[in-house]
Amino acid sequence: PSVLDSFALLSGQLNTLNKVLKHEKTPLLRNQVIIPLVLSPDRDEEIMRQTEGRVPVFSHEVVPDHLRTKPDPEVEEQEKQLITDAARISPDVAQKQIQSLNKMCSNLLEKISKEERESESGGLRQNKQTFNPADTNALVAAVAFGKGLSNRRPPGSGGAVQTGQPGAAAIIAGASGMQQVPMSGAPAQQQPMLAGVQIAQAGQPGK
Repeated sequence: PSVLDSFALLSGQLNTLNKVLKHEKTPLLRNQVIIPLVLSPDRDEEIMRQTEGRVPVFSHEVVPDHLRTKPDPEVEEQEKQLITDAARISPDVAQKQIQSLNKMCSNLLEKISKEERESESGGLRQNKQTFNPADTNALVAAVAFGKGLSNRRPPGSGGAVQTGQPGAAAIIAGASGMQQVPMSGAPAQQQPMLAGVQIAQAGQPGK
């Protein structure tokens, strides 16, 4: 909205200026000559204020550029050459060139927008958290300290444990984490016992 308001203000001022210049009492500006009256290499604060800081000094170096009414001769020649080349092109060829240029610009804009979307999505993926801290802490506590694990055994696992005995749950937890190693000379049918809990052999499905 601010840009549109500024544009409307500028448009109104330009229309007013055109009306003033086209008035019959206004002399033709082409008949007027602007000559610099004072040239100085020193910094001029008044010129700085009027030009909003664009021209700090009004010296022999900047006067030809700021008071120029025609482009450079090289630029003028290039402009004439472009006008001549444009006049030689037929309307059909010009329309094809315009369509080709628009197609190239559209493809370029699509590539730029695609790269912007990919970069934005990549940034979102990098910033997105891929784990839940609460679940991670609960899993670590369960593995390290057995927090939240049940002390009950499934039916048919063999070897009843009296819940009244102290430390039975800890013995079961320790026994379930041990690996059975067959001892030399021991009978194959014998199964080791740990505090009244029968440990399943390696070939049998255990807990």
